Amino acid sequence: MLRSRSSRLAALLLFCCAGVAQAQFVWIGPNGTRQYSDQPPPPGTPASKILKAPGRPAPAQELPAQLPPSLAPADKPKTPTLAEREADYRKRAKARDELENKSQAEAQRAAARAEQCEGLRKNQRIYQSGMRIADVDGKGEKRYLSDAERAAAAERTSRQLQDCR
Repeated sequence: MLRSRSSRLAALLLFCCAGVAQAQFVWIGPNGTRQYSDQPPPPGTPASKILKAPGRPAPAQELPAQLPPSLAPADKPKTPTLAEREADYRKRAKARDELENKSQAEAQRAAARAEQCEGLRKNQRIYQSGMRIADVDGKGEKRYLSDAERAAAAERTSRQLQDCR
């Protein structure tokens, strides 16, 4: 019996608290936003801006009998079929693969360009070092470059290196 009495008391307290929780005010504030509070709106708020108050029914929004076509609710968009979703997926996958292949090819071109530029820098250092440079001619014989040939090769390498910077 004690348990029954305490249960009833707890239920009564919860029932009383539920009424307080429902005492909510809703009004449109001075900046045009909706304000929600358990306190009444400020005294300067006109009654037309108060949307909901305890003890006062919420104002019924009147809808025109016939909405113009531009304001009429649009039909619910149909969900795509399995075939359409599959086609969209394949399209996205193809675009992703193309982008991946393009970026991979670009990375390979950049790596080859960096390697080529490094070789040109190495040749430039060799031409500027002053060491004798040997070359193999068409007959397979070793011959040394003259100073004019060396200067021309250094100039050609310098022009090619300008593209690397």
